[in-house]
Amino acid sequence: MNLRDLHYLVALAEHRHFGRAAEASFVSQPTLSTQIKKLEDELGVALVERTPRKVLLTETGREIARRARGVLAEIDEIKAIAQRTRDPESGTLRLGIFPTLGPYLLPHLVPLVRNRYPRLELLLVEDKTEQVIRMLREGSLDVGILALPLHEDSLITEFLFEEPFVLAVPDSHPLVHLKHRLKLSDLEDESLLLLEDGHCMRDQALEVCQLAGAGEKSGFRATSLETLRQMVAANVGITLLPTLAIKPPMSRTDNVHLIEFSGHAPSRRIALVWRKSSSMNSFLKGMAEVFRGLPPDLLTPGTTVTKIPARQKAASK
Repeated sequence: MNLRDLHYLVALAEHRHFGRAAEASFVSQPTLSTQIKKLEDELGVALVERTPRKVLLTETGREIARRARGVLAEIDEIKAIAQRTRDPESGTLRLGIFPTLGPYLLPHLVPLVRNRYPRLELLLVEDKTEQVIRMLREGSLDVGILALPLHEDSLITEFLFEEPFVLAVPDSHPLVHLKHRLKLSDLEDESLLLLEDGHCMRDQALEVCQLAGAGEKSGFRATSLETLRQMVAANVGITLLPTLAIKPPMSRTDNVHLIEFSGHAPSRRIALVWRKSSSMNSFLKGMAEVFRGLPPDLLTPGTTVTKIPARQKAASK
């Protein structure tokens, strides 16, 4: 048994197809199939159920593939320890982020990383929170940017920032003409457009609805914030948007009126997250400090985003 064979088995478990697993492993299909058969012969158990249309792992195969992921993650961790010892600010960092934050935060965040760590290769994975946590546990990600709270004893969280929500309504909506700043009580009996299950922002919006006495608009659940935005523009309903989603480089949308909340607005708290067992603990704490260098007005609705001055960029190197 060797690490290569474990890679092949994990690829087969993920793709459930010899051809796609071989392509992902950069080998021919006959090569991968032969090595899986040799692994079965060596272990003396069947790992795969071969059917005409798809590949299923046996119960034993699934358990061995699960353990193989752990072994491969440990190997990657060993390599990372060596790499970080040689040069803490180079190499590859695999970062996971959830879809209602990634497209709006990364255009501002990636330049900060490049300025501070010019030799660091940043590999980005966008997925729902549950999947990012799973990949962190399994070792296929080094770090994640997620919304708090998280209930994972195996993870370290470093708070980064709090992001307020704004209310998005069509231009003709009665709330546009409020004589006072928007309060949660103004949403009482309103029905909001929300995201589908699995998005952490759905849970956050439902919490706001519960506090305000509002409900969810029935018969519709969006797959993205952009869908929600377009549905507001089409007069389908109203929704909550995070502040970063209304900042440049995002352009304004016709027939979408944005209303700020008075006082302490409903918000989400964002943190940098990684495994307690990670060899990159000190490095990631330093990276959290870099991430906290975002312009403050980026997180304030209704303000213009200022770019980081060139002298500040130079000082951060």
